[in-house]
Amino acid sequence: MKAFTSPEDEQQAKHYIGLLQAQKFDEIENDIDPSIKLKSTNLDQTLRAMAAQMPAGQPLSVKLVNASFITSNTLHKSKLIYEYQYPDQHVLINIATQKKDGITTIIAFNVKKLSESLESSNSFSMGGKSPLQYAVLALAVIAALFSLYALILCIRTKMRGRKWLWIIFILFGVCSLSVNWATGEWNLQLVSIQLLSASAAAPLYGAWVISVSVPLGAILFVLRRRELAAPAEQSVTSSDS
Repeated sequence: MKAFTSPEDEQQAKHYIGLLQAQKFDEIENDIDPSIKLKSTNLDQTLRAMAAQMPAGQPLSVKLVNASFITSNTLHKSKLIYEYQYPDQHVLINIATQKKDGITTIIAFNVKKLSESLESSNSFSMGGKSPLQYAVLALAVIAALFSLYALILCIRTKMRGRKWLWIIFILFGVCSLSVNWATGEWNLQLVSIQLLSASAAAPLYGAWVISVSVPLGAILFVLRRRELAAPAEQSVTSSDS
């Protein structure tokens, strides 16, 4: 992730984090964007509460766990999220800045204590999950295997008409039900297509998301295979029977 992050943005973010650790709140407030100041009634109290969540002393390690940027001709925005590891806890720090007309301001700054590292909390484990999570995982495996079965069956079947249309139809599932493996949150998308009707993905240091779709093309092909098959194959099938 550091390879895609500007050293200037990292230096700026760590500068503000250092000011927070040193409790130099006035210097931070001077660089907070005016739009944020209008929304906040007591910035000093908020900054003191944030500083209180950070243990004294140097962290054991500092990881850049997320980064995003927006750049145009006159504006540059960066959002960096760091994980600070201390002997007895982890701290997540989100700092977002913008540079406009040569002036850098803070547009977001927050601190959150973690009971364990993001890597540990978002790791893939089978224990302690809800029935919905287990069900989505099982259905994803079944849907993927069934789609592969139907795809191989379609490729091996001599058919009337354009076989490649059926192959494309089989390759993609429709709609999708996704579940966050770490939190159990779920999301249903009625307008969606998914390769082989299943997926499992996780961003760097993020939670796994398991998704399953309806293998509609695979189901229809398996049900209609006999009527789609070429006459020669139908005759062979009848003789074998």
